[in-house]
Amino acid sequence: MRLAKSFSIFSVCLVAMSGLAGYWSAAAAQQPEKRIALVVGNGAYAKSPLATAANDAGLIAQTLQAAGFDVIGARDLDADTLRKSFRDFIQKAESSGPDTVAMVYLAGYGLQLAGENYFVPVDSAINRDTDVPIEALRTGDYIRQLASLPLKAGVVVLDAARQQPFVGGQIASGLALVEADPHMLIAFNAAPGTVASAEQGPYGIYAQSLAEMIRTGGLPLPEVFNRLRLRVNEASKGAQVPWDSQKVDAAFTFFERAPDAPAQPSADQVAAVRGKPIRELGVRDAYAQVLERDTLQGYEDFLGAYPDDPMAKRVRAIAAARREAITWRRTYRADTPNAYWSYLRRYPNGPHAADARRRLAILTAPIEPPPTFDVIDYDVPPPPPEEFIYVDRPVLAFGDPEFDFVPPPPAPVYYLPPPPEDFVVLEPPPPPVGLFILPQPIFVPIPVYVRPPLYVAPPPNNIIFANIHNTTVINNVINRPPAAPVAGPGARPVGAAGLPAGTVAPGRGGAAPGLPPAVAQRATLIQQGKAPVPPSAAINPAARAGLPGAGQTGVPNARQPVNAPTGLTTTQPLPRTNALPVPGAQGAPPAPSAAVNPNARSAPGASPPGSAAPAATGARPAVGATTPTAPIVPPKPGVSGLAPSTTAVPPKPAAAVAPKPQLQPELRRAPPPAVNVTRPPPPPAARVASPSPPPPRVAAPPPRMAAPPPARMAAPSPPPRMAAPPPPRMAAPPPRMAAPPPARMAAPSPPPRMAAPPPPRMAAPPPRMAAPPPRPAPAAAAKKCPPGARC
Repeated sequence: MRLAKSFSIFSVCLVAMSGLAGYWSAAAAQQPEKRIALVVGNGAYAKSPLATAANDAGLIAQTLQAAGFDVIGARDLDADTLRKSFRDFIQKAESSGPDTVAMVYLAGYGLQLAGENYFVPVDSAINRDTDVPIEALRTGDYIRQLASLPLKAGVVVLDAARQQPFVGGQIASGLALVEADPHMLIAFNAAPGTVASAEQGPYGIYAQSLAEMIRTGGLPLPEVFNRLRLRVNEASKGAQVPWDSQKVDAAFTFFERAPDAPAQPSADQVAAVRGKPIRELGVRDAYAQVLERDTLQGYEDFLGAYPDDPMAKRVRAIAAARREAITWRRTYRADTPNAYWSYLRRYPNGPHAADARRRLAILTAPIEPPPTFDVIDYDVPPPPPEEFIYVDRPVLAFGDPEFDFVPPPPAPVYYLPPPPEDFVVLEPPPPPVGLFILPQPIFVPIPVYVRPPLYVAPPPNNIIFANIHNTTVINNVINRPPAAPVAGPGARPVGAAGLPAGTVAPGRGGAAPGLPPAVAQRATLIQQGKAPVPPSAAINPAARAGLPGAGQTGVPNARQPVNAPTGLTTTQPLPRTNALPVPGAQGAPPAPSAAVNPNARSAPGASPPGSAAPAATGARPAVGATTPTAPIVPPKPGVSGLAPSTTAVPPKPAAAVAPKPQLQPELRRAPPPAVNVTRPPPPPAARVASPSPPPPRVAAPPPRMAAPPPARMAAPSPPPRMAAPPPPRMAAPPPRMAAPPPARMAAPSPPPRMAAPPPPRMAAPPPRMAAPPPRPAPAAAAKKCPPGARC
């Protein structure tokens, strides 16, 4: 009984423990997955710029943002900034935890030397093989650091296998074959030892195809790159065969597909086709299968099954490049004189023959092998004679017209579904909005049945990740964000990206990735004038955006006034005094003095004084703005904030001068009459005693009025009408009223005096008489008063 009772208690404990274990495993499965990425696009090289590298990096960065990656990216980085960016990213991955997927995408020029791959910065000065380790970035160092971290998965994509212009004939072309470390995937845009064809944009085939496969949804990581290889080979007509090596054991998908998504080829159907021998498949299916496998054994099986097919020549070239790459990797890993002699025996004129002789010299071994030595037992058989035509070349490109290859057939639908219609032709991105900032492509909404996994931790401030299906937000905020608000009184200091000073610029509309910390610091120093402008900014005109003095020399962009909230003078069509960042902004060009040129405010055709905002907008084109003002007009708060400072002065002169602008010179000559008017006050005592002057004095004033000063003073005829009794008050107003009506009223003044009653107008002449002869007037009055009965 006791035994049964104890057994029941033990069973209950086991059940409880199993339940807790299940709960813990479920909780572990629900733990958020962090996704981080570093994206770099180097295209502004001095020797041979790349047309699509920066755009490709911007497209991949945008796609990864939609997949929930916290992306930092930049373009046209020099060696120092590139190394610091990698260092910062490795530290970020180290602190992210074990449930982190880290991805690196590099677009630009890549080199291989002595079995190592190098990524070339834009400021490199590579002229010979010995410059490569010094000037370029050895990617293997950072890949090994990333592989040493306890990450869920690491992905490194080198879109850099291109025909390089730095070292000719001294090193092998393309990138070197490498082996991926555990939980890592390494991918090249072209097979080892080969290069991709030159492209002129807007995007490279590899980058656009990679973005397409990421957006497909529901594909495991190996399947993404298998389909990528088929798509690139099909789109390039066989000129490019991507390559990858992966040892990722964790389940990972960029996007998930909803249950109601359109049907795709079933996994069972694809598995059944893949399980068949090559000989049992047609040429089309066989080519797609060996290309998807991408193994030397698979290519040899195709050549054994279809040696006379037109596709055999292309497959033989692919197999030749792979055989030589495997042979060289085995040789370099051994790194002995016997290994290098063995390689030279197989490939005396091979792409790595110069590397083998260089290593023999370093090892102080003779270049020519001795009569007998231990030949290395390679993992692959020796090359057949027909393969040397492909490997004994300075550069191997499958699109070389000398080979006269037949274009490959399209892959079957169950291997590769057709691309989405809205992602076949992509609109070119607008030019970058600032130094080091990646271009921001036009974002194509992702289908509603494709969604990020629920276990992905949302990245901070990622507007694309939160609105991958929201067409309204995508069109109005991401693709066509509102114009940046105009800086008005009391606005916070803004930096070169239109953000508060000290903030890392996120790009257009907050949708572009942020700059790496080292890059943001370098950009701030350049804009402050504390660091030199990088040579890439002079090579690539688009890279000069955001530099001091680049306000009028930036690349024209019709969309920039609307899409680029940069706060730069190139995007602000306001007067220069208001277009520049307020004090505290870094990198602002010197402000031209608008106050020196008053015509900029009172230009002909200006708006009436009562309309402050139109007057401001009307003055903007006169300043020389290079962008249309219509997109900037809507921000009312910014314009209203500027109205007091731009229209406070014009209204007063406009009200007084607008009726008679020609009177402005008369105002400047008003002071001389004012001196004469200040002296007449003593005589008014006599004038008051004799309110009605004699007629002869009326005739006398005209000749004295003929003088220039009195003629101008003759205008004060209206003052007597206003108040005849108080003459002292009339003496002060004339100087103020003298300017307005003199020129036009001087001639017609006599007729109105004759038409009006004589007595009131006769009171006015005394001031005129007082002005011309102030001193003789009292004497004349003394002589005539005693004899006259009127006194």
